[in-house]
Amino acid sequence: MSRAKTKKLKTVPRFKNEEEEFNFWLTHDTTEYYDWSKAKLVVFPNLKPSTKSISLRLPEGLLDRLKMIANKKDVPYQSLIKIMLDEAVKRELSIPCKN
Repeated sequence: MSRAKTKKLKTVPRFKNEEEEFNFWLTHDTTEYYDWSKAKLVVFPNLKPSTKSISLRLPEGLLDRLKMIANKKDVPYQSLIKIMLDEAVKRELSIPCKN
């Protein structure tokens, strides 16, 4: 029985900060540092994406119409706006939408 050659992996350096790590991985191949055949799928069910608060000025009529649609769908109007924006951005970038 022949033994498959195991590739000697390089040691990942220690980084001073995220920017240094980011720049390192821009110019290095992870397969030289990790054996991806041993990778396992991990799910983080309670992980929520970071959000940032912004101020947005909308014409009153548009806001009224958005609130009316949100009321019909029984969702908060700000959540409806996020959903609609997400769908529009994905359409613009041709990214499949999750339903």
